[in-house]
Amino acid sequence: MSLSIIVLAAGKGTRMKSELPKVLHKISGKPMLFHILEESKELSSNITVILSHKFNLVKDKLEENFKDLNIVKQDLKNYPGTGGALKNLKFIGDKVLVLNGDMPLVTSSTLKTLVESKADIAMTILELNNPTGYGRVVIENGFAKEIVEQKDCNKEQLNIKSVNAGVYCFSKDILENFVPKIDNKNAQNEYYLTDIIKMAVENGKRIEPIVVDEDEFMGVNSKIHLAQAENFMQSRIKNSLMAEGIIMRNPESIYIDSMAKFSGESILENGVTIEGDCEIISSHIKAYSVVEESIVKNSSIGPMAHIRPKSTITDSHIGNFVEVKKSTLNDVKAGHLSYLGDSKIDSGTNIGAGVITCNYDGKNKYQTKIGKNVFVGSDSQLVAPLTIEDNTMVAAGSTIIDDIPTGALAISRVKQKIVNGFFKKFFKGK
Repeated sequence: MSLSIIVLAAGKGTRMKSELPKVLHKISGKPMLFHILEESKELSSNITVILSHKFNLVKDKLEENFKDLNIVKQDLKNYPGTGGALKNLKFIGDKVLVLNGDMPLVTSSTLKTLVESKADIAMTILELNNPTGYGRVVIENGFAKEIVEQKDCNKEQLNIKSVNAGVYCFSKDILENFVPKIDNKNAQNEYYLTDIIKMAVENGKRIEPIVVDEDEFMGVNSKIHLAQAENFMQSRIKNSLMAEGIIMRNPESIYIDSMAKFSGESILENGVTIEGDCEIISSHIKAYSVVEESIVKNSSIGPMAHIRPKSTITDSHIGNFVEVKKSTLNDVKAGHLSYLGDSKIDSGTNIGAGVITCNYDGKNKYQTKIGKNVFVGSDSQLVAPLTIEDNTMVAAGSTIIDDIPTGALAISRVKQKIVNGFFKKFFKGK
């Protein structure tokens, strides 16, 4: 059996109240549309994405991150609606799975259940205690017979708890036969995909209702939904990591990007943020520290440290209020209150409190290279470009502008001056 997938992502998403297309709003670091596409690729390589609103922007984002997608622009003027999205498409494969681009929490394992159905159509349904506002799915003898909008329900139908979740798997011939027959003779003058259900039943086709999880199949239509989906995705990510041996203190307070990778028995304390494509290996990330798009291996970070993108930290201790950016640190101690940017620091080196690599001259960034077994005293400024060779020392309070050779001590201070009796003279007894 061959499968193709169609993802509907043409809507404006007006309830998001944003200039950004709805499907590009991020959930745990990725646009919501990316999540559904990644799950889709677990099932098929033949994926069509239907776009319209800000077509070029969304298309460019997709092409930057995915290969071999079939991207189609929906003709909303002539064929609006979910059924209109399928007009003029050529359907490929024995089965066609139709998904929504604003359902970022759907998993491939659940979708596989639809694909494996033997029915002509498999449709997702939710069983809700309070189905108010939803179209009811009438089920007889285990098969769906009708979708009735709430305003059209009789008293008996209003008591139905089964509602349409909006994801379908069709046999190819169902779409080929019935999509051309969908019309727009309704109050909204739109073409509805759900009309296929009615036509299929009238033609004796079997429609299997498959109950799915309400949280997994939630649609994201507003900033409130966006926050709810984020919470659900974060729970999924963190539960998976803890099952693999990662220790988390107060996991509800921790944020972990969906692109982050972990290995070994790492520890994440409360308030930690792991942002972007990070790799954390057997490390301890202490409270309220932020790690962005970096590699941390066999190291302790924080509390309240900031590891900015393109850093690699190995066998090191980075203490509180230390910021590291685009730097490589190997077996380094930087205990507190330092900025290490565009630097390369080798083993056995100690960075004192308040040390700053002065890496930017207003136009360009420059690198600071620090060798092995270097001691940099507190409150020193290292003005790049600069090389400090092995087994050297920098005296506290120094501003270093020249390279330091192996084995040397560098001191750069203004001579201290003492003015006796100045305090009494200055305040004049006040």
